[in-house]
Amino acid sequence: MEAIGILKLKSDVVTVNDRFKKRDFVLTIDPTSPYPQHVTFQITQNKVSELDHFNVGDEIKVLFNLRGREWLSPQGETKYFNTIEAWRIEKATGNAPAHSGSAATKSANTNTQETPPFTNTTTVTDDLPF
Repeated sequence: MEAIGILKLKSDVVTVNDRFKKRDFVLTIDPTSPYPQHVTFQITQNKVSELDHFNVGDEIKVLFNLRGREWLSPQGETKYFNTIEAWRIEKATGNAPAHSGSAATKSANTNTQETPPFTNTTTVTDDLPF
């Protein structure tokens, strides 16, 4: 999946233990809307330094995966947690990564297509629920 927006905030790198580090950042999606969305992403391990190439206020494209997990509390209550895990960050205006990468990475980025925005202008012509 991907999201394009304005980098609103980037946190410091947090070292959880000797084998795991993470970094959070906030992306403002659709900032000109009356209801902009401020979405928190997480980037982990050796990719935490990718965020160093960007400044707050830059328009970026984030490619990410949705992660979810179930947790049973000591009181027996089940809770669910979600993480939006970024795996690539690049400039939104160009399709090239913000930092130098391999030629294969650069050529792969030139073939991406943007997802058209959702518009709820369909006319119902049947009674199917989908």
